[in-house]
Amino acid sequence: MTDDYALAIHGGAGTLRRDAMSAARRTRYHAGLGRALKAGRDILAADGSALDAVAAAVVALEDDPLFNAGRGAVFTAAGTQEMDAAIMEGHDHRAGAVAGIFGPKNPILAARSVMEHSPHVLLIGEGALALCRAQGLAFADRGYFYTAARWRALQQTLVPGAPGDDEARRHGTVGAVARDRHGNLAAATSTGGMTGKLPGRVGDTPIIGAGTYADNAGCAVSATGHGEFFIRFGVAHEVAARIAHRGETLAMAARAVIDDVGRIDGSGGLVAVGRDGELALPFNCSGMYRGYVKRDGIVYTAIYDEAYQPA
Repeated sequence: MTDDYALAIHGGAGTLRRDAMSAARRTRYHAGLGRALKAGRDILAADGSALDAVAAAVVALEDDPLFNAGRGAVFTAAGTQEMDAAIMEGHDHRAGAVAGIFGPKNPILAARSVMEHSPHVLLIGEGALALCRAQGLAFADRGYFYTAARWRALQQTLVPGAPGDDEARRHGTVGAVARDRHGNLAAATSTGGMTGKLPGRVGDTPIIGAGTYADNAGCAVSATGHGEFFIRFGVAHEVAARIAHRGETLAMAARAVIDDVGRIDGSGGLVAVGRDGELALPFNCSGMYRGYVKRDGIVYTAIYDEAYQPA
């Protein structure tokens, strides 16, 4: 086992269509991914923990309104916003998650509070908010979370007969996985869910083993996509199970699981890191905002099926 660190992130599968992606907007997406990678990289390079690194990377993505989490969360059919998040570390399998919350600026920190300051794994609604207040987490008002682009997307979704195959509106999530120099793995995922979802809908993000999972013996996974399919397949844990029970490589396992989901029209992708620092970032849709960094410290990002570029 090496002492190398590795970090991979996603800003959601289901990107804007290529013909709708201006050069300026593409630049902003790459910059946002780069900032998140650098936030996590700086922690890992200073011998910090994988848990701290994935939390920092996801906080950076939650703070960026380009991505569907935190400040950029999408709207429900009722015009409200409900956010889910989860975090897990692979040494002791500690995990924390929140679902259906609104108010905390960084839902991933709410999930970490559940893990570190409660005896539970998943808290929802008012109970989760009460814990956040008790832990002194920062809250924000509705104006902070409102973005005109997300509101327009809701109006377009609610139009009778609107097409349901727009991946950019249908799903979006942010997440990170990391291996630190001590061999510990961690995963973190955060989302605003699906544009126009029914109030109270919860996807795969806060479901441990579906959208988020970490085990030092195998891998850490953060998924993004049509959450109902990812729950049904137990996607994140399935990747780890294929490694443990079939002896597959991380790349083989991650690709196979995403292909299996795709065969029943489930679209999305994932990022994963293995116990030796190998990375996998497969997807089965038009694109996935993603990137990675390893021990050389160079940050690489990509959006579509294209070569990674230094950020």
